[in-house]
Amino acid sequence: MNLLADGWTLTQRKLLRLRHEPGTLLGMLMMPTLFVVLFGWVLGSAIGVPGASNYPEYMMPGLFVTTTGTALSTAMVEVAADRARGMLERLRSLPAHRLSVPLGHSGAEGIVGAYGLAVLMVYGLAVGWRPHHGALPTLAGIGLLLLFRYTLAWVGTYLGLVVRSARTAAGLAPLPLLLTLVSNAFVPTDRMPVWPRVICEWNPFSCTATAARTLFGNPGAPAPGAAWPLTHPVTASLLWAGLLLVVFVPLSAHRFARAGL
Repeated sequence: MNLLADGWTLTQRKLLRLRHEPGTLLGMLMMPTLFVVLFGWVLGSAIGVPGASNYPEYMMPGLFVTTTGTALSTAMVEVAADRARGMLERLRSLPAHRLSVPLGHSGAEGIVGAYGLAVLMVYGLAVGWRPHHGALPTLAGIGLLLLFRYTLAWVGTYLGLVVRSARTAAGLAPLPLLLTLVSNAFVPTDRMPVWPRVICEWNPFSCTATAARTLFGNPGAPAPGAAWPLTHPVTASLLWAGLLLVVFVPLSAHRFARAGL
């Protein structure tokens, strides 16, 4: 119970900081607009998806996954900035559970991510995206996306504890976007050469995007011969989330508890 209480206190700390950083929330309103315009109308006009006459139906789940990836870069930059300011040393001196600080950062990212996902879904409805499989599969798809974001927040927290400066963390911030570009978030994998196709199909962003399309009833079914993660996307997404949490939760706790952070 102490862990949960301490973690919730530090989650609130990060959420309360948003009151003094309105630009963060404004950015979460503006970035979906840019993504929808860029991928939906600029690049989307030149992209064809077999079985999908309405490209936004294919694109929006990919955008949902893209925005969940920002949790990795945001957590990494904020943890690195706290470290640079000496905040982590002060928190480490308190009688709190060693998991509470990473838990607070990742928990806040999950809550903020729900707001960002809701904004992006409103944009999706405006450009023609629709969930087709009813309330329960839609809620399952939303839950899966939030779980993926929460998982990536733990990865970002660990990386923020490892990197030496906030500047280094900021330099690595585009990494999640690069990972989504090497996936099926915006284009199918069936027309790719063999080796890029293998990389894309085993990318966790790909199976999460495919799982979202499956649960929302959007086009984007894997082509015959696709890799296992795309033919079992929901299971693969849950396995990726579980694996990343099993690896990065203890790594984050160990790194935070080490002397000389």
